[in-house]
Amino acid sequence: MAEPLKLKGKSASPGIASGPAFLAEEPKAPSAAERPDAATAPGTVGGFGALEKAIDISINELERLAEGADAESRDIIDFQIEVLRDPTIAEATGARMEGDQNVVFAWVATLDAYIGELEAADEEQMRARAVDILDIKNRVLGALAGTPIADFPPGSVFVGKDMEPSRFLAHDWSKGGGIALFAGSTAGHVALLARAKSVPMVVGTGRFSVAEGDPVSVDGDAGTVVLQTGGMLIPPLAPPQAPAGDTQTESGELRTADGVPILISININDPAEIDTLDPATAGVGLMRSEFSVTSLADAANEERQLAIYRHVMEQAGEKPVTIRMLDIGGDKPLAGLEDLPTLDSGLRGIRLLLARPEIARVQARALLRAAVFGRLSVMLPMVTFPDEIDRMREIFREEAEKLGRRSLLHRMPPIGMMVEVPAAALMLDTFGSAAFFSFGTNDLAQYLAASARDDIDADAGKAAPAVLRLIAQAVKLTSGKPVSICGDMAGNPSYLPGLLAAGLRHFSVAPARRPAIRSAIIGLNADGTRAAGE
Repeated sequence: MAEPLKLKGKSASPGIASGPAFLAEEPKAPSAAERPDAATAPGTVGGFGALEKAIDISINELERLAEGADAESRDIIDFQIEVLRDPTIAEATGARMEGDQNVVFAWVATLDAYIGELEAADEEQMRARAVDILDIKNRVLGALAGTPIADFPPGSVFVGKDMEPSRFLAHDWSKGGGIALFAGSTAGHVALLARAKSVPMVVGTGRFSVAEGDPVSVDGDAGTVVLQTGGMLIPPLAPPQAPAGDTQTESGELRTADGVPILISININDPAEIDTLDPATAGVGLMRSEFSVTSLADAANEERQLAIYRHVMEQAGEKPVTIRMLDIGGDKPLAGLEDLPTLDSGLRGIRLLLARPEIARVQARALLRAAVFGRLSVMLPMVTFPDEIDRMREIFREEAEKLGRRSLLHRMPPIGMMVEVPAAALMLDTFGSAAFFSFGTNDLAQYLAASARDDIDADAGKAAPAVLRLIAQAVKLTSGKPVSICGDMAGNPSYLPGLLAAGLRHFSVAPARRPAIRSAIIGLNADGTRAAGE
């Protein structure tokens, strides 16, 4: 059994507590079937009236929380209510909406600017107020989305970067429990409340890893946190990582009949699918993030996205994961997207993300933060021109700088592209800033055959020779960069000879198709010909 790990922090509230860890930054990622229908949630879309309603809901929640509270708790709640009633915040949000921002993103941007100013303050007491504003931001965002903040199990040790005051006040501490924060402050409101209610609390331990439910001890007298099993301190600087599409062969490898190594990864739509990742799988070659982000409110919620991506990364362990940024727009609607002013209905994928950078920036921050938990690569959808990658990379750089100023752990992932637009496939040698390429044959076939998306299934067989020829030409233009295929053709054994002959050696398929593809590859040579005796 591993020795207990003792971490030194600062005492924010005396006393000793032990209990199962509750990971505040890792709520269980709900499956698509478990998610409420975002389109029916009141307030997920709309104008200034939706914001006013969400603020009123939040004020009413805080007032109910204040009922019967002690004087110190009431003062903190009154401060939050006062901020929510401050007309300058609503006016600043309204101004952003007039500047062509959706209500959800306007609210997030306004509060993030306020939080950033507080986090940059010289005085610790001012910096400690940032979490109070974060609390307000998330409460209103939850009201807009119809997803209120949930409580955690009584007797738990709350583990996270920081803790919101209203979350502390809503929790029943009579059954014990404690608080262990990676950052936090001894001068913050939660520390004040913890001392008033005799809840042991330690802050400033640095980020550490512990499994949900593992026993944790908080010694508020000594300022230490003890991880009883399997915990570890995460270093502040993460090492660089290779693209998820590289030629690693240590796991998930099989070989063709003539001995050439082939990698098979899986495509996932729902984060729950990662729970059944087969040990023989090379990793996740494509996670379609738009299946997890089902409304504009979700798209504006950095913490919700981070929780989903982190769940996938940690379930994958040391295996690479490629997450595609939101492929929305056109015939892939997002609830509330239709309300965005001046949005061209033809925009889709990276063009939409660049046209509405507020959506891209939130997802970029969540992905940058998730990258520290595994081998993440980010894939851009529907890329047509090289400057689209350059512009998105600049967004990632800017958001990484902001996270650094806030001392939030993050890492820059490799950024590659889906090859699904014929114009891009013919010019891959000009995409110098792409870290890797992955062929998306569904759209590639549609655009090559000039078919409607609903009709492409009928035309897929006829279009296949053209698609295979285009892929073979494009592979020669990749300049040795990692290349894979994640479209439906990758999971169809009848196309494998042509795909192997084109030079592809990494296939990402639906989990149910993996056994059939493995069996087919074993019977083929690397040039696509059948092995002797097959």
